[in-house]
Amino acid sequence: MLSTLHIKNLALIEEEELILGPGLNILTGETGAGKSIMLGALSFALGQKVSKDMLRDPEKDGIVEAVFTVKNDIERARLSEMEVETPDDEVILSRRITENRAVAKINGETVPAQKLKEAGDILLDIHGQHEHQSLLHKKKHLELLDEYGKDEITPLKEKVASSYKEYKTLYKEYSEANVNESDRARELGFLNHEVEEIEEADLQPGEDEEVEELYRKMLNSQKIQASLQEAYSMTGGDNSAGDLIGRALMALKNVSGYDKKIEEFVSALSDADSIISDAAREMSDYISETEYDPGRFSETESRLNLINDLKNKYGKTIEDIIEAGKEKRERIEKLMDYDSYLSDLKKRLENSESALRTATERLTESRKKKAEELNRKVEEALKDLNFNEVHFETAFEERGEYSENGKDIPEFMISTNVGEPLRPLIDTASGGELSRIMLGIKTVLSENDTVDTMIFDEIDSGISGRTAQAVSEKLCDVARRHQVICITHLPQIASMADTHFLIEKTVEGDSTISGIKKLNRDESVEELARMLGGMEITDAVMKNAEEMKSLADVRKNG
Repeated sequence: MLSTLHIKNLALIEEEELILGPGLNILTGETGAGKSIMLGALSFALGQKVSKDMLRDPEKDGIVEAVFTVKNDIERARLSEMEVETPDDEVILSRRITENRAVAKINGETVPAQKLKEAGDILLDIHGQHEHQSLLHKKKHLELLDEYGKDEITPLKEKVASSYKEYKTLYKEYSEANVNESDRARELGFLNHEVEEIEEADLQPGEDEEVEELYRKMLNSQKIQASLQEAYSMTGGDNSAGDLIGRALMALKNVSGYDKKIEEFVSALSDADSIISDAAREMSDYISETEYDPGRFSETESRLNLINDLKNKYGKTIEDIIEAGKEKRERIEKLMDYDSYLSDLKKRLENSESALRTATERLTESRKKKAEELNRKVEEALKDLNFNEVHFETAFEERGEYSENGKDIPEFMISTNVGEPLRPLIDTASGGELSRIMLGIKTVLSENDTVDTMIFDEIDSGISGRTAQAVSEKLCDVARRHQVICITHLPQIASMADTHFLIEKTVEGDSTISGIKKLNRDESVEELARMLGGMEITDAVMKNAEEMKSLADVRKNG
């Protein structure tokens, strides 16, 4: 769950920290107080695009830090797949915003903004006006249906995807396989030439590096010889270092018996003499071994040119060239027995299409079965949300072609009044109805949703009275299984808060600042009274607010 949200230097917020609790977290405040800034800031921390105009003071950095407590094993496993660890069961997502750039971090490590978004999708689910409007698109209906039945549907989708990939590969091969006799003869001649060229080269893995090294050495052999001769003359010839050290040893040995210190000098010079003598001898041997051979140099140069020529034609490495030769031989075998190859390929394609058709039909069957369950449960949830005469169904259309996601195009249909036919949501639902329909669907999905935290913004758009009470009770039900954060202007919803925050706007000097205050029970009742009574809060309004809060407590504990 989202345990802490820290915001600094953004819009109306100078610096605030929101410490949230489990269950239902409610944010209230007058219009323009800055409630939307809270969600905006959280969206920044989850990788959404940031505008420098959001900086309160352009001379200072803006900071948003969201701390999540992760105790859900599925969330922890999905984060681990992203290489995001959860030390002490915590993940910290943060964003530092300047006039020129925004720096994203997870647990203090700089990451791309996209990775923040991926982690945020695992940890949190935001539902605002945009999300409600997405219900009007059929693509969203497929996503929601597959999310509902994911335990059964996901393995079938994976089977369809793998079958589709195999089918498309074979279909492409078969489409490109139909060549006429002259084209086939031309291709065979070309392939035979290429295979012969590769096989005659008789390349060995790693040979290119050895040949390149030998070529460099032979190319610089004269320079190497000159340097070796010079070094040898300085170490192994007359008046060389070796000769002079030998003389020094003879001189010291004549007097070493008179002074023990001299014996140390003799020992040191003996070691030096041995090292220099060995080096000089090895250099002498190497000089005789590395004499320049024009014939061998020409062979090495030709071999290197051949290898590089084959690399230009068939691949960057010798392994690539060898693999290319193997593939060309296989193609030759197909072309030599082309009728048999085509017949076999056609049969494999037919079998692949049959397997894809079977997998797609099973996926469709599963989706329709799960759609019936979803229809029934969403209908029940919508009745709880004051859609008293609602009828909810999922209609299925079929694509003309296969896809990696099957052929299904499901669409949610609804009738909200007796005698009205089922119609697509886009033809029937108002903004307020869409928000309630989304809440109804999300209520059903929340029964097995792995995301711990759900945020609802504008869930109360266009509703009041009994409907508002119904929405508040449904949010309360969702909050039994998830942490819910909800921005609202309705007292019926606010009364259900397990944790209640008030966002207030104040003027200090010539600037306006938004602040966040966590309310205790009495303060929460006072805020409910403000929401009920407006500017004038009478004893009757306070009594009404207290009664509303008490009834909410009974509902939550019931």
